[in-house]
Amino acid sequence: MAFFKKVLKKITGKWYPEVVIVGKPVTTDEVADRLAEISTVSRGDTYAVLKDLGQVMGQFMAEGRTVKLQGIGTFYYTIVATGMGQSKAEDVKASQIENVRVRFIPETTRTASNKVATRSMVNQKIWWEEWKGEEKKKPTP
Repeated sequence: MAFFKKVLKKITGKWYPEVVIVGKPVTTDEVADRLAEISTVSRGDTYAVLKDLGQVMGQFMAEGRTVKLQGIGTFYYTIVATGMGQSKAEDVKASQIENVRVRFIPETTRTASNKVATRSMVNQKIWWEEWKGEEKKKPTP
C-alpha cells in the first residue's frame, strides 16, 4: 500500500495529492533477501551482485554507453557546462564540463496505439490510501 497526503500549492492555490515516504530507505540487504526468496540464487550471491552493480554500470557509462536493465529502465549521463556556450564548435572544450549527472528513464510497455501502458517499478495493483500517520518535522536551523 502506498500513501499520499493533501498539499496546498502556493502557486496555484489548489490542493494536490503528494506521495508520503514511509520509514527508512530499503537497504541492499533487504533487496538481496527479497530476490533470494523469489529465485534460486542465494542471498550472498544476490548481495554480491547488487554491491557491484553500480561500479559496473559506471564503467560502461564512462565508456560513453547507456545502460538498459530489463524490467528497470535506462541510465545515462548528462553534463552541465560552464558559461553561455561558444560561437564556434572548435572553441568547445572538455574543460567546460563542470558537472556530470546520471539520468534514468523507467522501462515502459506500449499499447497497440503506441500509448504508454505500464512503467517498470510501478505496480499495476498499487493501492493508495491517505496518510493518517504523523509527519516527521524538519529540524529548524
